[in-house]
Amino acid sequence: MIGLGTYAFFWQLSDRMPRPLTLAQALERTAAQGVGMFQICDYPKILTVGQGELRDLRRRADDLGLRLELGTRGTTTDHLTAFLRLADVLEAAVVRTMLNPVGDDAPLEESEGRLRAVLPDYDRAGVTIALETYERVPVRNLRRLVEAVGSDRLGICLDPGNGVAALDLPRDTVERCAPYVKDVHVKDFAFTRSEGWVGFQYTGTPLGTGLLDYAHLERAVRPEPNGISQIVEHWLPWQGDPAATAAEEQRWTAVALEYLRDYQKEHDHE
Repeated sequence: MIGLGTYAFFWQLSDRMPRPLTLAQALERTAAQGVGMFQICDYPKILTVGQGELRDLRRRADDLGLRLELGTRGTTTDHLTAFLRLADVLEAAVVRTMLNPVGDDAPLEESEGRLRAVLPDYDRAGVTIALETYERVPVRNLRRLVEAVGSDRLGICLDPGNGVAALDLPRDTVERCAPYVKDVHVKDFAFTRSEGWVGFQYTGTPLGTGLLDYAHLERAVRPEPNGISQIVEHWLPWQGDPAATAAEEQRWTAVALEYLRDYQKEHDHE
């Protein structure tokens, strides 16, 4: 299922906007795009929302025909337990998280122990933990941890562009992670020369215009047949002012959804 995440509304939800979007407004804009999933990802305010407001958000998602997923960072048992409670109220089937966020340098063995401690509760609730690929954790280590735990409720959130800073090439990341993918973050990325040709900048670009080999990802992971969500995100640089940035963010979303839908139409017969 194709969906949008809070990273597709990164700037529109931020305090740099004169009137930032609310989560409810982001849900409405997601439904207006004709997709069926919304991932509330790296949105710390969700932990401060009361039970009544969470239930209202769930009901609003139901009214709009949207399923929900959650995303956070970290693997401490208290933190993952808190997100399991949120998942229960929001009826979210996936909690994406990251090993070793800034401030937590737990060794792989400690992270494994934390995950083993909470996975029985996640299993009983029918909720899956998806560990995202990114530069602080080499892909080989992430895969080794998932294989060591060996639980159907633990897998990988595949984001091929994140690991480039650690020299994990996107195609290699896809191939190594494919058997364990539970969630996909879809965003494109590209290098540009810095001013004076001194180094490079690595930023986002509209889907289909950068270095993401989406066809390779789709063939390796088969998201639709395997029931894996594809959550559209952006690495959009600030465009100079709030109005221009919000407009460009919306344009990138439209481009990404058109690209994914066109791809699906072209390959439905395969």
